[in-house]
Amino acid sequence: MTTFSVVVTSYNYCAFVAEAVDSTLAQTRQPEQVIVIDDGSTDGSADLLRQRYGSDPRVTLLLLTENAGQLAAFQRGVAEASADVICFLDADDRWGPDYLARIGEVYDRRSVVDFVLSDVHVFGREHRSIEYANRPMDLGTTVISTYILSHWSGAPSSALSLRAPWARRSLDLPAEYLGDWRRAADSCLVLGASIHGARKYYLPTGNVHYRIHEQNEACSCCRSTDPATLYLGKMRARRLIGYYARVAGVDESWIELSRDEFKTKPDPTWADARRYARLSLHSRAPWWNRIEGAVKILASWLTSR
Repeated sequence: MTTFSVVVTSYNYCAFVAEAVDSTLAQTRQPEQVIVIDDGSTDGSADLLRQRYGSDPRVTLLLLTENAGQLAAFQRGVAEASADVICFLDADDRWGPDYLARIGEVYDRRSVVDFVLSDVHVFGREHRSIEYANRPMDLGTTVISTYILSHWSGAPSSALSLRAPWARRSLDLPAEYLGDWRRAADSCLVLGASIHGARKYYLPTGNVHYRIHEQNEACSCCRSTDPATLYLGKMRARRLIGYYARVAGVDESWIELSRDEFKTKPDPTWADARRYARLSLHSRAPWWNRIEGAVKILASWLTSR
C-alpha cells in the first residue's frame, strides 16, 4: 500500500498553520509522516508549533531561523521525506478528511502514474472552484507541450502530490533559482515533473480547500494584472523550463514526437487535440508534412468520439 509524506510550508501564518496541520492528522488514510517547515516566521508560529506538536511523534518540525522562501522550504521538506509519495500543503490551506484516501486509490492501482493533481475549492474572501476538468483524467505525459508552449498541467501546491523520486528530481535546482521561486514554487513541481516526463493524473477529490486572505491577496506574482509583472513571471517560467530541458536533454527536435506524446493520453479533450495539432505545425518538417501531422491528430480525436 502506498505511503505518504506530507510537507507543510509556513511563513508568518500563525493564524492558520494549526488548522492545516490538524487537517493532515485527521485524514481517514493516515500519512506516514507530516513534515512542517516554518520558514523563519516572526509572528510566533515557531512557539505555537513547538507547543502543539513538539511531542507528537507523527509530526517532524523544521523551525528555520531565517526566511529562505518556498522553494528552499520545499527542498528541506522533501529531503526529510521517507514515504512513497510526497504531498504538499500550504499552511493557510486545509484538506478534507478523505484527500489522502482518494489520491491513494490512484497510486495504489496505477503504478504508471507519477503525479496526481486535484481540484481546489477557494474559500475566505472568495468562493469558487479551480478544476482541470469535470472528471478524472489520465493526462499522460506533457514534455513537449510544456517545453514548446509552456502549457500548465498542474494545480496550486496544496493539490499536488508526486512519487518521491519525481518530487526530488523536480526540486533539484541550483541555488540561483531560490530567489526566483521564493513564492509560487509549485511551478517547480509542475514544470519540472512535466519536462522530466512524469505521467500525470487529474482526480477531482473535493477535499482541497484554498484560502484567500489579506496576506496572499497581496501576492503580486500570482494575482497581478500588470503587464510588466506578468511578463517577468513568464520570463522566470521560461528560464526554469530551459534549465529542466537542458538537464533532461530536451530540445526542439522533440517536436517531431508530438503525435506520440498525444497518444499517451487515453481520453484526450478537444483542447488537447488542438494543442498537439498546433505543436505539429511548429516542427521543422516540410509544410505539407506539418499539415498532414496536424490533420492526423485532429482526425484521430474525431474518430475516437
